[in-house]
Amino acid sequence: MRRVVILALLYTAMQLVLPLGAAGHGSETLLAFGFLIVAAYTIGELLSAVGLPRIVGYMAAGMLFGPSALGTVSANAVNALTPVSSLAIALIAFLAGAELRWGEVREHGIAILKILGVEMSVTFVCIVALLIGLQRWVPFLSDATGVEEVVVLAVVFAAMAVVHSPAVTMALLNETGARGPVARTTLGVVLVSDVMVVLFFSIALALARSVVPASSTTAAVSIGAVLKELVGALIVGAALGGAVALYLRMVKHELFLFAILVTVFGAEIAGLLHIEALLTLLVAGFVTENTSRTSDAAALRTAMERSAAPVFVVFFALAGAAISLESLASVWPLIIPIVLVRAGGIWIGTRLGARWARVSPLEARYTWMGLISQAGVAVGLAAVLSSVYPVRGASMRTIFLAALAVNQLIGPVLFRRALSRSDELTPSRSGAEEPLPVG
Repeated sequence: MRRVVILALLYTAMQLVLPLGAAGHGSETLLAFGFLIVAAYTIGELLSAVGLPRIVGYMAAGMLFGPSALGTVSANAVNALTPVSSLAIALIAFLAGAELRWGEVREHGIAILKILGVEMSVTFVCIVALLIGLQRWVPFLSDATGVEEVVVLAVVFAAMAVVHSPAVTMALLNETGARGPVARTTLGVVLVSDVMVVLFFSIALALARSVVPASSTTAAVSIGAVLKELVGALIVGAALGGAVALYLRMVKHELFLFAILVTVFGAEIAGLLHIEALLTLLVAGFVTENTSRTSDAAALRTAMERSAAPVFVVFFALAGAAISLESLASVWPLIIPIVLVRAGGIWIGTRLGARWARVSPLEARYTWMGLISQAGVAVGLAAVLSSVYPVRGASMRTIFLAALAVNQLIGPVLFRRALSRSDELTPSRSGAEEPLPVG
């Protein structure tokens, strides 16, 4: 009850102060940033008290106080805080890479590829079949003139819909402290899936353009360009990781500030060179972890987790604020079957892939529950699609983002349940009483 009262007082104060901030130059953004940290953290603690992941509370706070609901945080403020989201993604990517040890990659890499390959294939086929079966009720397929056109457009949508969310996975692992087989396998699958989805989507979009000419002059993303981005990310990430490892060996001071500097610098370099920022920072984290002394790498991870705590809170709150409740309400009859069929495809595909990979029974039974969340690279792919096909692409983007919003809310709940059932939650973090830092 105390937290509810605090939240109510905070909201009232924000309503009184916001007009003054809106009249200032840039102060509205600072007010929104501070308000989101406190409000999202408070709601996260409230949901944690009933056994739900805190990041669901952060997203719920964004939805509640965002432009689609109470409007306390305006659309302008959400856009102005985009750099916070970029910083959060960079931190998440570096920390995710730092969780991968070369020995574990060598030992479990083939199993992860088998699970991911089967899971993505089964989920992709299920979504394509669903869209073709519901053609009359799917906005971007209802006016298609031929079977080929229907199939390729369904293929492009499904190529986006199979994506997972490294951001949610990594944030929940940080929150819970889980490091067991299910956590490790899930993290490996979602990290590799981002690379696979980019390649898969590029091929699907090239196929679609050959059958359904784009009505936009915007050039499609070619496979060669994608490969150039990926190779460039590997090279730059490895160089950045080597430089960080050298700093840890030679200097090792002011790690808190250095952690922020590394992520900001890595993201900016990736943007300037037009390479994949997520993969760049992931490789940098991997190289740093595997070329540094264990104590040095652990010290840097601790500094990054400290600096990431408020950034993660705002990042997921902004993700919630970006969810359009109006869009959800307008397409919910189509979203429900898409979400259910995708979840069913993930469950079947993961079980089959796990059997092929011969992983432990716990991994085979629970890994699928960590693959429901969506975010990250798929949002960028949806933007590319809407630029290539302004009308149909916009419809695809609306439907996809609505489905993504649902998966973002239910995914963390399922993943935490999987970690609990597989007995991988750290004892001090499995209860609801103890407040946790996000990072």
